[in-house]
Amino acid sequence: MTVTRFAPSPTGRIHAGNVRTALVNWLAARAAGGRFVLRIDDTDVARSEERYVAAIHDDLDWLGLTPDVTVRQSERFALYDAALERLAAQGRAYRAYETAHELDMKRKVQASQGKPPVYDRAALALTDADHARFAAKGVAPHWRFRLDDGPIVWDDAVRGGCRVDPASLSDPVVRRADGTWLYMLPSVVDDIDLGVTLIARGEDHVTNSGVQLQMFAALGAEPPRLAHLALLTGADAALSKRLGSEGVDQWRDQGVEPQAILALLARLGTSEPVVPVADVRDLVAGFDLKHFGRATARFDPHELALLNGRTLHLLPFETLAHRLPPAMGAAAWDAVRGNLGSVAEAADWWAVIAGPVVPEAASEDADYLAQARAALAALPWEGDVWHAWTGALKSTAGRKGRALFAPLRRALTGRDHGPEMAALLPLIGRDAALDRLEAGEVRARDLSSSLTPTE
Repeated sequence: MTVTRFAPSPTGRIHAGNVRTALVNWLAARAAGGRFVLRIDDTDVARSEERYVAAIHDDLDWLGLTPDVTVRQSERFALYDAALERLAAQGRAYRAYETAHELDMKRKVQASQGKPPVYDRAALALTDADHARFAAKGVAPHWRFRLDDGPIVWDDAVRGGCRVDPASLSDPVVRRADGTWLYMLPSVVDDIDLGVTLIARGEDHVTNSGVQLQMFAALGAEPPRLAHLALLTGADAALSKRLGSEGVDQWRDQGVEPQAILALLARLGTSEPVVPVADVRDLVAGFDLKHFGRATARFDPHELALLNGRTLHLLPFETLAHRLPPAMGAAAWDAVRGNLGSVAEAADWWAVIAGPVVPEAASEDADYLAQARAALAALPWEGDVWHAWTGALKSTAGRKGRALFAPLRRALTGRDHGPEMAALLPLIGRDAALDRLEAGEVRARDLSSSLTPTE
């Protein structure tokens, strides 16, 4: 079974880059009929907050990316302890005592000598007596994973052939002197325990992946398939602080639909066109990591806004009736949704339909509005009233195009643009339409009078 995972740290709200990682893993699992795991990486007790744990769950649920399994690293420390003991017994993990200051001084010396700032493994020379002396002084060790020599290579699902040279890396610290865990080893232990078969994440983890491949091997486990996605940039070719910190909660407050967010992020970095979808499950068919390229992916908030409007055109009334004005029905939603940028704007158009409306009229349109009112009053209120009405006016008023339609729209809606009048007019209703036309005529005559010179 294909098993993927999304592993956020609960130190803040998830943003565009996080959502894209979660989405790709969710799609990969769903496309293969597999399992999507949420792993809360809360080993950093000082920075992790329960409110962000709750927010991660809420955001994923709102996006439609609800996991099949959820685990928290803070509840799995016994697994990590056991793995570290195994690695220590094999000589692949060792104790070290250098302070941050001492390590910084070593790096400065190496830099002055033109050498890479790689840990010199001095701790490997410590004897049992040395460790006993540190213990007697109350100095606890931190633990490092000892890297093997020789290049680390793998075939990445996105980047193709990848290579990491351990000689350019320090043996990573896996557990601090205070007993808290760093990212590298617990992640590998969890992936083994949860049966993860695919890890899709940002290309900034390529080096980490090389190190972790050695950890999988040291623990006798088959490593998952790796896929490193190009990082997101903003519309100005740099990942802005606003984009980097913009959370799902802000999108929700701005009226952005989850389907629009996912439709955009699912195609960023691919050659596939971005198309609106009514349901995240519509993105599963045809999903393939091979579609992703190595070029930087550009996230444009303006593109998201446009896609949001296109998404609303697809959404049926039933899915969002609870977010519309109470009296607004399916016919009204169908009439206005093509002109919306967000669901909240539906309330504005419902106010136009339900009234009252302050009509707009030009001084020269008074007689035309009177004629239009009489023509509408004479028509049966059935079928396509708008086209029957304007067809009759075209013959009797001698108008066409904008001169024919615009005065009617302004009198009936108070606006110059909007949804199709053929859909709005039946919703406005016969009596209300006649009243608005009369009010428009009065306004036009008032404007005409104000423009007439007095004696």
